[in-house]
Amino acid sequence: MLNKVPEVTIFFWIIKVLCTTVGETASDFLNVNLNLGLVGTSVVMGILLVVTLFIQFKTKKYVPVVYWLNVALISIFGTLVTDNLTDGIGFPLEYSTLIFSALLLITFAVWYWQEKTLSIHSILTTKREAFYWLAVLFTFALGTATGDLYAEALGLGYATTGIIIAAIVVIVALAWRMGLNSILAFWVIYIMSRPLGASIGDLLTQSRAHGGVGLGATTTTIIFTAGIIVTVAYLAITKKDATTGAALEDERHEEEKHPHIFAQVVAVAVLFAVVAVGGYYFRQRQLHAQEQAIISSGSTATSTGQIAPLGDLTQFKNIAQAILTSVQAGDWSGANSHTDDLEYAWDQSEAQLKRINPTAWNHVDGALDTVFREIRAVKPNAQTAISALQSLLSTLSNP
Repeated sequence: MLNKVPEVTIFFWIIKVLCTTVGETASDFLNVNLNLGLVGTSVVMGILLVVTLFIQFKTKKYVPVVYWLNVALISIFGTLVTDNLTDGIGFPLEYSTLIFSALLLITFAVWYWQEKTLSIHSILTTKREAFYWLAVLFTFALGTATGDLYAEALGLGYATTGIIIAAIVVIVALAWRMGLNSILAFWVIYIMSRPLGASIGDLLTQSRAHGGVGLGATTTTIIFTAGIIVTVAYLAITKKDATTGAALEDERHEEEKHPHIFAQVVAVAVLFAVVAVGGYYFRQRQLHAQEQAIISSGSTATSTGQIAPLGDLTQFKNIAQAILTSVQAGDWSGANSHTDDLEYAWDQSEAQLKRINPTAWNHVDGALDTVFREIRAVKPNAQTAISALQSLLSTLSNP
């Protein structure tokens, strides 16, 4: 076979970030706006991915449209894998991060053991191509888990997380310029681009009242998909990302220069572990202090003097009631606006509330997801929306 992957140019990273953002917004659109739910969305995306991967493996050379369609679908499917674990069965993001990290390392280890290289330019055999796409899938799942862990579970928010990730990408790029192995640098940045794209997607979709641009998931998905189509079409015509003999020769020279890059791999892994784990426990201490402040303030007590599972949820009840009033009046614009307020308030409180009582938090979170799907559906139904809101109000009163 001829080489099956593109040369890593600026176009590669532009499309990668666009695909990553689409992976975040498209999964939300299918799950919420089309009301397919996580399982339904996963099944549809899984079938499409199998079909496109079959076509990719059947081709004998790099075909931009086929290659990037697979990346876009894997970005969606990889996001859904983590979301199903987290939202579907309540699997902690900490465990997801560790598991996907281990699976990715195992993939690289077996890949190197079998092929004696982790080349990102010379994907010339079916076996190498299988390892390549498996690694890509795990990078998306790992990037989703890591990004959600810091942005949501630890309460840093996507803006702060995005800034941190962007700084890491710049540092790794500079390290590559100073001698870091290009394959190692590539995969680190590939992983980091997933939470970076999610942060961009969150900024664009979130309402202006909450610091975003206010485009919404639908508009953002359409704009970024159009960007992907235009860029891929340009590359298909110009062949600017076709791998050249010079690129393969440069890679061979680098492998000869760094026949054993394990020292760099270990150094990077240890550095990431120290920074990530240190930051995780530092943030956990902050959240613990906030949790104790909530408990000591007495805000967890109900009017009957009993301890409420999640403390005072009055603000969420008030917003949910405002949504219900809007739906009953036929004001879907107002209902959507209040729904944005409810989602933002809940996300902002997740890091604190989930620590107090994870079981109760998951119960309320599930009821909220149902409301979001009903209100934001392409064709919302008043009766089912009212039923979902009444169920949410009941759940908020007794989590």
